[in-house]
Amino acid sequence: MRLDRRSILKALGGAALTLPFAGLFAKTAEAGPAPATAKRFIVFYFPDGVPAPAGQASRFHASGGETSFTLPENLAALAPHKASCAFFRGLTMGGTDAGSHPGGAKKLLTGVDGGGGESLDRYLARSALGAAPFRHLYLGAMATQNNASGDKFISYPSAGTTSAPEDDPMTAFGRLFGAGTSAPSGGTATKTVDPVEASVIDAALGDMNDLRARLGDVEKAKLDLHLEALRDVERRVKGLASGAIPACNQSLGSASTIDTTRLYDPAQFPEILRAQIDVAVQAMACGLTKVAVVQASQHTSELIMSRFPATPIYKPNFDMRSHQASHYGATTDPKFEDYSKQRTWFVEQFAYLLAQLAARPEGSGSMLDNSIVLCCSEISDGNTHSHDDMPFILGGGASAGLRTGRLFDTAGRRHSDLLGTIAHAMGDTSNTTYGQGGQGLLPGLLA
Repeated sequence: MRLDRRSILKALGGAALTLPFAGLFAKTAEAGPAPATAKRFIVFYFPDGVPAPAGQASRFHASGGETSFTLPENLAALAPHKASCAFFRGLTMGGTDAGSHPGGAKKLLTGVDGGGGESLDRYLARSALGAAPFRHLYLGAMATQNNASGDKFISYPSAGTTSAPEDDPMTAFGRLFGAGTSAPSGGTATKTVDPVEASVIDAALGDMNDLRARLGDVEKAKLDLHLEALRDVERRVKGLASGAIPACNQSLGSASTIDTTRLYDPAQFPEILRAQIDVAVQAMACGLTKVAVVQASQHTSELIMSRFPATPIYKPNFDMRSHQASHYGATTDPKFEDYSKQRTWFVEQFAYLLAQLAARPEGSGSMLDNSIVLCCSEISDGNTHSHDDMPFILGGGASAGLRTGRLFDTAGRRHSDLLGTIAHAMGDTSNTTYGQGGQGLLPGLLA
């Protein structure tokens, strides 16, 4: 019997772990050199937009030409990483719900008005980047404060449905590297793995090995490369089930200093956010996950940033909240300078994330070279709540399929095209846009 592409894909469709391999069986004549593909995707979110007053120079958006551009004061911390970042002007999230924080949060990663779609992080976690013991990692810093409603969150497992991030870095570390919710005190970390998860991998391997025997030589060679990757995941998962984490740095690092009884004390917020970044990077360095979202606070944030000790925004006996500062009214209002300093601080935390990835060797480069890291907020200018000229930055490198060290003028393209281009760089070539209103891949962004 002739085995066609449709039959193969139908056979593979029963195992979620085989989704990354659905493109294996395109005609050989159509296949060119394999493009660079990112190994991981990280989202870094901060709340309440940026200082970009109408008719005045933005303190957040880069300006200049594609390869000759200037970083404004809010982005000063990214100067050491300028060559590893792509900056944007003109990206819009569309007119629906413009002026709304919740509306922006719903569109941010779904690309769909009203949150009527699966967010890109969840999509990639179950498809192109799903072959990992933990498919998705959602970490927060005071993101669930005050019993936050679902529209405060940015990750959508399905259309219209959000889930809350984990706000406790100690608990997150324990789930990833230890048993239960306590972090290991020393020696080899352990983790109990659901036997169903292991059996899915067993089934996927069995199905694909059966298929291999029925393929031609060219298809076998292609499949062998991906089988080895899946077997590597199998070894990691079964290793976890038997009590051994793959060799990697399992130090609690900054998480060890967190007082978990003060998770919602603004004075501890800087430590909590750094700890969550450390947990995410360690998990990825250990091969435990390939997709992570780090959500710093929540939109319309009541986070009192003036209580951050040893920072330029610290003001004893003076409370200035993120959302409060964002409504600066006029640039002559003292709140405007507070707001700008707050945004500078958030960018410094994004720069810290990039630095942690850049410090870890991987292949011929670093983890950063093989990653795509999206920095974003749910609105543009905090005072007007605009959904135009969105403050998006990508970190990564050519090994992740990006052309970085550039400023891209998108001329009003929907941010759905940015999401689709990210997915393309992750190896998902089925779509060139993600969400509504897109035109296709952003020109020039892919290497």
